[in-house]
Amino acid sequence: MSTLALRFRRSGQLPVLAGALCTVALLLVGSLYSKNFLSPDYLLLQLQIASFLGVIATGAMLVILLGGIDLSVPWLVTAGGMMSAAAAGWWSGAGAAIAIPFGILCGAALGLVNGIGVAYLRVPSMIFTLGINAVAQGLIVVQTGGFAPQDRATPAMHLIATGRSVLGIPNALLVWIAVGAATMFLLHRTTFGRAIYAVGNRERAAYLSGIDTRRVTLLCFVIAGACSAAAGVLLTGYSTKAYQAMGDAYQLPAIAAVVLGGTNILGGQGSYLGTVVGVILITLLQSILSVMQIPEMGRQVIYGVVIIAMLLVYGRGRRQSG
Repeated sequence: MSTLALRFRRSGQLPVLAGALCTVALLLVGSLYSKNFLSPDYLLLQLQIASFLGVIATGAMLVILLGGIDLSVPWLVTAGGMMSAAAAGWWSGAGAAIAIPFGILCGAALGLVNGIGVAYLRVPSMIFTLGINAVAQGLIVVQTGGFAPQDRATPAMHLIATGRSVLGIPNALLVWIAVGAATMFLLHRTTFGRAIYAVGNRERAAYLSGIDTRRVTLLCFVIAGACSAAAGVLLTGYSTKAYQAMGDAYQLPAIAAVVLGGTNILGGQGSYLGTVVGVILITLLQSILSVMQIPEMGRQVIYGVVIIAMLLVYGRGRRQSG
């Protein structure tokens, strides 16, 4: 192994480099199918679409760093979109003003329930979050009667999701940049961020060192819920209305993006830059699969194979280093 590769491996940035090279390869492959694939307008559109997945993957990464999995993403995304639209319809003037924060708060509240179940009741995250996903689905269907509570998104939601207010950059991309910057600061410049990595590496050791592991886990699930709901708000603005099961297409891509970016699916290791690369890689892959007219079932199989392969790689690496 070359000295440069060895340095990248030791720094943990080798998956980021590999993901970046795969992204360039996908761009070249895409350009063979369409000459507009490398145009600035098309690339900005792909980054705008990637922003929705990027916000969801931000929360998913925090949970995975703990060594958990959040399977409530689909209906937390839907809850954010549906409840923001519902709030806009409840009060004519004030409703539009509180629609966005209300939708995000609903996601954070469901994330809080996830955190309580995982951190304090000690239920495995995969089981508890799957149950909360079903509960959220039932609550939304009961609340809305199975229909979108309002025909159209508010102007503010539409502007944030589709507008380009600064230098032609999509507003949704600016939202993702802000969320990403805050996450990087949280992970690398705060005690809480270091505690997340410590809990993911070995929860018992983190607890014995004085870290409130239950509080760390709780807050990570709250942030994950808020991120999923925020993406639901963006999707509602992008499609101009909320609809049932609008988050179903984001569960596997969010996990795949995180693990493709080098975050250990067993917890304790990963960088946000890697997640960004993973999100862009998945978005470009989706675009190429659409151009190639691969059905949705085939895409889900590809995401599942990626997750299983990365789990095997990381699991073997942890056993060898243990």
